[in-house]
Amino acid sequence: MFHQSGGCCDGSSPMCFEKGEFKLGGSDVKIGEVDDCEFWMSRDQFEYWQHTQLQLDITKGRGSSFSIEIPTGFRFMIHSRLFTEDELKDLEPVGFID
Repeated sequence: MFHQSGGCCDGSSPMCFEKGEFKLGGSDVKIGEVDDCEFWMSRDQFEYWQHTQLQLDITKGRGSSFSIEIPTGFRFMIHSRLFTEDELKDLEPVGFID
């Protein structure tokens, strides 16, 4: 699973965890899936980015200290752009913790 939290330091990068290793809570929103991996974000961050298309990328570098990619020599990063008006109309609803 991926989690993108708002904040400083490692919390500003998307982090990848084995499913179940990161505790989700009522303030997390499932915004989609990447290759069958759930992608979650804090509700506060989602409020800020809800009009934005996010693209998950991987590049050479040191990963976040809590993320699964840290020993690989790669790190995850997010690219973004605003959705067009037409794209906003076609968005699927996000998921919340039941």
